[in-house]
This record gives sequence, C-alpha cells and structure tokens, in this order.
Amino acid sequence: MATAPRVARSYAKALFELARERDQADAVARELDAVADLLGREPELRALFARPWISAAIKRPIAAEVATRLEVSTLTRDFIALMAAKGRVEHLGETVAAYRALMDEAAGRVRARVRTAAPLSDGERTALGERLGRALDGKRVMIEDVVDGTLLGGFVAEIGSLLVDGSLDGQLAQMRDRLARG
Repeated sequence: MATAPRVARSYAKALFELARERDQADAVARELDAVADLLGREPELRALFARPWISAAIKRPIAAEVATRLEVSTLTRDFIALMAAKGRVEHLGETVAAYRALMDEAAGRVRARVRTAAPLSDGERTALGERLGRALDGKRVMIEDVVDGTLLGGFVAEIGSLLVDGSLDGQLAQMRDRLARG
C-alpha cells in the first residue's frame, strides 16, 4: 500500500513531537518496541485489530488494556489506543521504524546495514562507523552488521538509499567493466 509509509511517518512524527516535549522520547521508543514485539508474537491479537468489522469502540479499550499490562507510559498507551481506534495497528511496525528514524535524525545519527563476508570485530565495526560517518558529514553511524556468505570479502553498506560497495565482488565487477570498455 503506497500510503502506508506516509501514514506511519505522520503518526510517528506526532508521537515524537509529544514525547520530546515531555522528555520521554527514549522511553517511548522502548515501549513501542515492546508493543510491536508483543503483536509480532500474538497473531490472534494482531488479527483482531486488523478486522474492519470490529468497531473502534471495541478495539480502543483492548489496545489500552494491552498497553497497560505492558506497563507503558500514558502517552504510549493513548497512542496505541488511538492507532487501534483509527484502524492503523497494521502500520505499527512502520510507525516504530519512522519513530526511530526521527530520533536518529534529531540526534545526528544514521543507521547503516552492513553486509560482510565474515563477522566484524568491535574494532572493525568502530573504524567502519567512523569512516562512514566522515563521509556523511560527521554523522554518527549506528552499524547493524549481517554476515553474507555470498560475499567474497569486504563489505556492502546500505544507509537509507545510499549504497557503499566496498566488497571484493564490487571491485571485481568494476575491474571487469573497465576491461570491457577498453
């Protein structure tokens, strides 16, 4: 659905602004993760919120009760109840991701998904994060590394829509292209 990212970003932005005003941004992020995790583990609950024939008057108190049992803040409880009442719980995962992106942006951070042929050591992860950060105007890079057995060596970093290919595979492909062009 094309509107899902916009809906998620709108909800995340509204929540983020309220959470920042109340100095609860980090706590709300953790609470959203807890709610999303629960919904991921409980398909019946997720299905209940997805059913359009169940009214908002029923969904809202159920969502509030779930949030209360997770012992989240009033802000997060009310937000989850609002999403349930508006039939937007299916966008919760995207909303959590958009909320995290807003937090990162406010803190001058970016997240990079880095694929490597072998696991990165702590030192390698730190050095790579610093190097990528310098290339990104000094932003702090948070690295999520994934071992990709298809790579021969090096790394491939995905930062938003930016792709940094420092892999042996990428270097060989560049060399092949140069040789083909003469």
